[in-house]
Amino acid sequence: MTAEPVTGAWRIGDPPGRRQFVTGPELALEAGGALPGYTLAYETWGTLNSDASNAILVEHALTGDSHAAGPAEPGHPSAGWWDGLIGPGKALDTTEFFVVVPNVLGGCQGSTGPSSPDPDGAPWGSRFPVVTVRDQVATEAVLADALGITRWAAVVGGSMGGMRALEWAVSLPSRVATVLVLASTARASAEQIAWAAPQLHAIRADPDWHGGDYYSAPAGPYRGLGVARRIAHVTYRSEPELADRFGRNHQSGEDPLRGGRFAVESYLDHHAEKLAGRFDANSYLVLTESMNTHDVGRDRGGVAAALGRVTARAVIGGVDSDRLYPFYQSAEIAAGIKGTTEPAVVTSPYGHDSFLIETEQIAALVKALLG
Repeated sequence: MTAEPVTGAWRIGDPPGRRQFVTGPELALEAGGALPGYTLAYETWGTLNSDASNAILVEHALTGDSHAAGPAEPGHPSAGWWDGLIGPGKALDTTEFFVVVPNVLGGCQGSTGPSSPDPDGAPWGSRFPVVTVRDQVATEAVLADALGITRWAAVVGGSMGGMRALEWAVSLPSRVATVLVLASTARASAEQIAWAAPQLHAIRADPDWHGGDYYSAPAGPYRGLGVARRIAHVTYRSEPELADRFGRNHQSGEDPLRGGRFAVESYLDHHAEKLAGRFDANSYLVLTESMNTHDVGRDRGGVAAALGRVTARAVIGGVDSDRLYPFYQSAEIAAGIKGTTEPAVVTSPYGHDSFLIETEQIAALVKALLG
């Protein structure tokens, strides 16, 4: 989505770029009720072979989308978020594999979400139902069926994408040959839910939120979304990195003693403005709450019993400086999946975002997964 000057106001109806679309039937939701049909946007790279055995599903994180590889272009204002990993000769080699990246249900980059029209043509807004990670995986299974893929050669994801990758391996084990879960968890922790709480409150406290029905208003809750992003972005990086990168430096030409900003404040402002220009606040709420309710053990006898259902060969990776998804959570996943070795350590100063930044280390884990 292209950002507008100053406010960066996300709007419905931006160009589709290279997205493709699949529609699904009525979806019975885990929390109750149903979604009367839906659309998933997705992108692909490479060619599906004759027996559909070379397909890899890549799952994006909270504010990601289907554009995981390739340059910025109309409909895609930024280069692919995993561009260093997907392509000819790269770890996810598109001369060998058929790579599929869907935009998650509840999102705002082509898939059905709060900004999408309901059956009567009005945006869902506040009436969009609660969706869980399990619901999201159910829609991705419909996408796989539409593409003729009965079993993924691999399902790969980090952070929120790691939640969906793990849910695939737990709920549909016969359809997943291998799985890579990066910087993620089997269930949201109290601290993760606590970090999310002020973000949710910031959006809902914005005077322009209008209870979630702001699509026809002059402005949406962009300030609240910006505050949410500032809070989140601190958790995505590490304290040593922020100290080393910014310290107590002032933003160029500004003096905090006279109303100016510290450099680290300017950095957070920049990321807030970027997100407001490409993302819908309601989708941020829906997806954050789907992460809060993530628990592979729910109604399955607990996490250990759920992980015991996994038959895929698994590689689990955690980041040594991750303060949002600490390494012990990766260790819990690895310990629960039969035949899985100790989790791999991604060594980096960049905190949780390392799964997006440390291309060489992540590439090595992908190669280990694919043999």
